[in-house]
Amino acid sequence: MRFSCTKEKLVKALSLTAGVANKSVNLPIVGNVLIKAEIQKVEIIANNLEMAIIANLPAKTEEAGSFTVPARTLTDFVALLPDEKIEIELKENELAVTCGKSSTKIKGSPAEEFPMVPKLEEGKGFLIAAEDFKRGLSQVLPAVARNDIRPELSGVCLNFNSEYFPGLVMAATDSYRLAEKRIKLAQGAEQARIIVPGRTAQEIGHILAQAEATEKEGVRVLIGENQIAINYDSVQLVSRLVEGQYPDYTQIIPKEFKTTAVFSTDKMTKEIKAASLFTTSGVNAVSLDLNVSQGTLGVSSTSTQTGEYTSEIGAEISGEENSILLNHRYVIDGLNNISTDTTVVKVINGDSPCLFAPQGDEGYLYIVMPIRQ
Repeated sequence: MRFSCTKEKLVKALSLTAGVANKSVNLPIVGNVLIKAEIQKVEIIANNLEMAIIANLPAKTEEAGSFTVPARTLTDFVALLPDEKIEIELKENELAVTCGKSSTKIKGSPAEEFPMVPKLEEGKGFLIAAEDFKRGLSQVLPAVARNDIRPELSGVCLNFNSEYFPGLVMAATDSYRLAEKRIKLAQGAEQARIIVPGRTAQEIGHILAQAEATEKEGVRVLIGENQIAINYDSVQLVSRLVEGQYPDYTQIIPKEFKTTAVFSTDKMTKEIKAASLFTTSGVNAVSLDLNVSQGTLGVSSTSTQTGEYTSEIGAEISGEENSILLNHRYVIDGLNNISTDTTVVKVINGDSPCLFAPQGDEGYLYIVMPIRQ
């Protein structure tokens, strides 16, 4: 195997793949990337048995071949090289990497020992605008459960063309908050409801942020039996799906509210961050007081260790006087994913879930459960 490429292109291909390569005590080779050089193309492949990513590397191949080397070692070394042409050659059981006056030999393993990347050739196909998909994933990912006590909650629910919405509905919940995003599909009319592992959803977002495809190029999604394949730009991701049924979360979205407030997203974010400095660790409680008569939204918190905080911002409030105690981390996660200048919050009472949404945008909602006193 012998080929040459630019540092920029190699760094890009490694940044798209190396994060998936996890060291495993049982199977150390999954901590490697497979470099597969053919005359027409060079591929960098990572596969941790749950998910695989294949990135095409623009290169000039002089001799075909394949080999695997530790992902972290190769990535860290290449990052330190000058911005010049890189020459890579397989010499016996070592990968020789030369760039300018720098050179190294990295020990690796034969390609035959690398786990096969599953191929998904049939299934339900969809085309999604890349920017919409990337934005939607970033808006729902904060609500994914961080543990595997309920495996289905550790993923993102993707619901295609349901009776609920003729497009794609993405949802995530950890039982304390719920995020839902609706986007249109560019192509695809079949129905499908799947759970994508949270780690896979993060990698898809990473690919969409890193790839160099044009705005017009969409993300191709193929859903097969317990697998999903994503194709975008020169990158392919194949992943297992989470087995099981996603809970019918729509039942916890309240239909009616007693108080509605509209306020500046930026101002409220700053107030919640200030109040978070004076909360009891582990509880993270911040109080929101909706004063209809005064047209103000009060933010307050108290801690036996650090002190207390109170502030008010102007808001358009209608309905009843109301107050609710919320976890400041959950509120900030929601506000950070609202792109409009103004946010709407809807409250029933201090014991019921409240809803945050961008004003004038019905495509995103964020539900937070209250801290019950």
